[in-house]
Amino acid sequence: MNLKEERELRSTIKELIQYVKQKRLNEEKELRAVVRSMVDYEIEALEEKQTADVDPAPNKSTGINVLEDLLKKIVPVLEDDFKLLTTSGEQRQSFRAHIVKAVVDTLTPVETNNEAGDMEAELDDTLEEVIDIEVGDESGDEDKFIDIRTDAEKKSEEDPDDPRDTFGSGLEGADETGRNMAYATFKKIESAIIDSYELLSNEEDQELFYDYLIANIKLYFDKFETALADTVSEPTNQAYDMAKAEEDQPEADLSEPTPDEVELGL
Repeated sequence: MNLKEERELRSTIKELIQYVKQKRLNEEKELRAVVRSMVDYEIEALEEKQTADVDPAPNKSTGINVLEDLLKKIVPVLEDDFKLLTTSGEQRQSFRAHIVKAVVDTLTPVETNNEAGDMEAELDDTLEEVIDIEVGDESGDEDKFIDIRTDAEKKSEEDPDDPRDTFGSGLEGADETGRNMAYATFKKIESAIIDSYELLSNEEDQELFYDYLIANIKLYFDKFETALADTVSEPTNQAYDMAKAEEDQPEADLSEPTPDEVELGL
């Protein structure tokens, strides 16, 4: 090998070495970029999750937050008792209607009382001043009272009405089992509903709480009813139907005929 060829060979080898080094450098840079990108993505995702866990959603109101907490308490109670009513759909429909009506009837006076607060207190003071009557001299008249009520009238006044009848007023004709179950169930959740509503003083929060409570109770009842729906019909095919039909047909009598049967046949 002459000097010229040796120089060309050295130059070629040098270029190859430079090429390999540059390629490795480029691959290393690309790998670093990929790793950095993945690390940045994971860090960003982690920060977003931490922020979401700590900070409440900005579009939620206090009324919705309070309602969400209430639903966690009352929905399991409603579901357990609702799913006990498996005899008929009428029982569940009655249960549902009575619960919704009870919530409306319960929160309506609470809302009215909140709005009327000071006015009612002033009215009570006024009534106490106006109805300040001395009855000391009339106390002896009680001994002169003659009770003319019949025994039946006395008994009807002594025995209070069934509270379940009052609970179901306005929904006459509804299934009584569903009503009775709803009455017992509402007693379990009534105080929680009132306590949650009374936490709210802002009118907008109160309206959102009330509207979304009614809507969510109805939606959850829809969900419970779906869970109790009849079993889904099993898929079938023609071959199965034909085999089943043949199986259901009475088997033919293949026993040997008696002599009398043979004679009658002739």
